[in-house]
Amino acid sequence: MKPLIPLISKATIVWLLLASAGMWSSAADVNISPAPPEAPESVFVMPSKPQEGCDPFFPNSTRPYEAAMVANRHSAAVSSLELKGISGNPPHRLVIINNHTFAAGDEQDVMTHEGRIQVRCIEIKPNSAIIEADGQRVELSLPR
Repeated sequence: MKPLIPLISKATIVWLLLASAGMWSSAADVNISPAPPEAPESVFVMPSKPQEGCDPFFPNSTRPYEAAMVANRHSAAVSSLELKGISGNPPHRLVIINNHTFAAGDEQDVMTHEGRIQVRCIEIKPNSAIIEADGQRVELSLPR
């Protein structure tokens, strides 16, 4: 009967042990590879309209564009505010903005055709009023 594993010489066994321990290597055997290149940092920009991109998991969703729509709607609401009148003496002036009366420092919700907007009256001048709405300071003038 023949052995299934061929006989290995003692020299081969010693060479395998030394090579596996790293003691039997030469400069030619060492393979030095350059450091792997760094992966570029990925940057994601949220699309503001459908032409710029979509949600890859829900391509028919309009959720990515809702933030841009809300920002545009509020800027339109600020532009729809109208100074209708100014009354009173200089220390106690009142203004009418979209049928709501304000004194300097007053804050309240005002209805516009785009919806409700929070308005704060900062200062009342002889022909205009400075207000703050949606984080924007705007000077409203009387119509001519």
